[in-house]
Amino acid sequence: MQIVLATRNLKKAKEIREILKGLKVEFLSLKDFPEIKEIEEKGRSFSENATLKARAVVRLTRRISLADDSGLEVDALGGRPGIYSARFARNDRERNRKLLKLLKDVPANKRGATFRCAVGIATPDGKVRVVEGKYRGRIAFKERGGAGFGFDPVFIASRYNKTFAELGPEIKNRISHRSQAFRKAKKILEEML
Repeated sequence: MQIVLATRNLKKAKEIREILKGLKVEFLSLKDFPEIKEIEEKGRSFSENATLKARAVVRLTRRISLADDSGLEVDALGGRPGIYSARFARNDRERNRKLLKLLKDVPANKRGATFRCAVGIATPDGKVRVVEGKYRGRIAFKERGGAGFGFDPVFIASRYNKTFAELGPEIKNRISHRSQAFRKAKKILEEML
């Protein structure tokens, strides 16, 4: 059986495959379907965007589709960038620099943030289920660590006092918002297979 991960981000696809390890399926990504255009995220929540992407991909591929929408909600910014995290700036480096610049005068005790992830699981029979995960932490004063992607170098995992980029994939894939959501998705997929 093949399942399509509705992403072109190879780092994200690798992370998801690692979290879902043990399922007896072949994982494809949107890199395997170059004819599929960018799917516009028009929803007003992570769940709506994950559902939109999962439905679009299952319709175009006729295979079970897993689509996530995730992002960072920063307390001092009123929850921004939120669902606009990927569009906060052009690339990871610029997103992190922009975030740190916006928070430059915010003290350590006011730098709380939550990583959120919603995963839509769409099946060819038209059903969609959504699961979510979240992880609470805070924003660092500078980028730290070389692993991961996105906001990982500036997001400090509370329990570890290290950024996700410093923790490395083994710990991050056990505790993160994305791992929480995809572990829930894995249970649903195990029931289906």
